[in-house]
Amino acid sequence: MAKTVKILQAPQAGLSDMAKLQDLNVESILENIRQRFEADQIYTYIGSILAAVNPYKTIPNLYDFEVMEAYDKRHIGDLPPHIYAIANDAYYSMWKQTANQCVLISGESGAGKTESTKFILNYLSKMSQASAVETGNDVSVEKCILQSSPILEAFGNAKTVYNNNSSRFGKFIQLAFSSRGVIEGGKVQDCILLFIEV
Repeated sequence: MAKTVKILQAPQAGLSDMAKLQDLNVESILENIRQRFEADQIYTYIGSILAAVNPYKTIPNLYDFEVMEAYDKRHIGDLPPHIYAIANDAYYSMWKQTANQCVLISGESGAGKTESTKFILNYLSKMSQASAVETGNDVSVEKCILQSSPILEAFGNAKTVYNNNSSRFGKFIQLAFSSRGVIEGGKVQDCILLFIEV
């Protein structure tokens, strides 16, 4: 846990929330992201939006279970920017607002959309499992969803200049939760990505 806490307590390079930038323009945004990227701080808020930069390397301890636990039941901005903060906000907003929640992940080829999706699904699965343990439910649905990821990636993907496993389809993933926060089911729909050249 000591290494994990160290990551969360590391001094923040630049501004962790770009909504606080004095001059909000392309140059200041890119400079702030560059400073954070060089410090291995790949996540930056823009208000409640999370900007992520693919580090193309493993950042030790960034996705440890202890980090996941640290973001549980925390508000966006309580801890440094992280994909778990967004997943946590969506999960608990479902309870507070008793309404469906949506997380949109967008970016260029090789930006890390598939990895970000996996991190969010993993976080939601862990929260669901914790709820299931409290209620004594079986957690096989979460395991099925997480284990299906490599199979889903295998269909419709191709090698590009930026990415050896680039998807040719957008994916819409829908999860169904019980009133106690346990994942009861899910479905994945492919959406054809069309590029029109003029």
